[in-house]
Amino acid sequence: MNILLIEDDKRISDFVLKGLQENGFNVHLSDNGVNAREHILSSEWDIILMDIMLPDIDGVELVKLIRYKKKNTPIIMLSALGDPEDKVNALDSGADDYLVKPFHFKELISRINALVRRTKLNYDKEQNIYSCGDIIINTDEHKVLVNNKTIDLSPREYKLLLFLVENKNKVMPRTQILNNVWGINYDNNTNVVDVYISYLRNKMNLTSATLQTIVGTGYMLKDS
Repeated sequence: MNILLIEDDKRISDFVLKGLQENGFNVHLSDNGVNAREHILSSEWDIILMDIMLPDIDGVELVKLIRYKKKNTPIIMLSALGDPEDKVNALDSGADDYLVKPFHFKELISRINALVRRTKLNYDKEQNIYSCGDIIINTDEHKVLVNNKTIDLSPREYKLLLFLVENKNKVMPRTQILNNVWGINYDNNTNVVDVYISYLRNKMNLTSATLQTIVGTGYMLKDS
């Protein structure tokens, strides 16, 4: 695990650096805001430990910069400022956790591990791959596979299929499909949903057991 430690107090940085290395972490130290900014923007880190009161650029401004650059690296603030308002300001700026100095080193390790676990879990959930039986959708590439064969769909067919896959094994009323795929102001009396369901069945060779018609209600995509 690669950790960026941003701390200008040598006594504290030596203590944290030694403890983290003894626990098997790879740690890089920055002792001022400008130097830290360069490392933040030029490298990828598993977690950032950051003091608030830094030379040149304070920690809260660095946090704002990190989030502005769309970097989701977990950040733990290490600060002597224990006032609730300081904590709220740091967390609202984009920090993930806040630890008041002086702290027990075991608590820091525990918080690092918990935050990394949570971040990994969220990352896994955000993988842009959806599946239902033999159907696989890669939303990054807008790519649809059935039995490893690419299926060419129109933008509306793709949106309909994605909605059904996201809600697989659930009965989706026509009005709900219409509102989510075509928009809330679309004419509810239209048969456009039925038409596009037919398109999907034909293009993807979906059986009535896989893409089921629920008479009087709507449709359900069944995960085999």
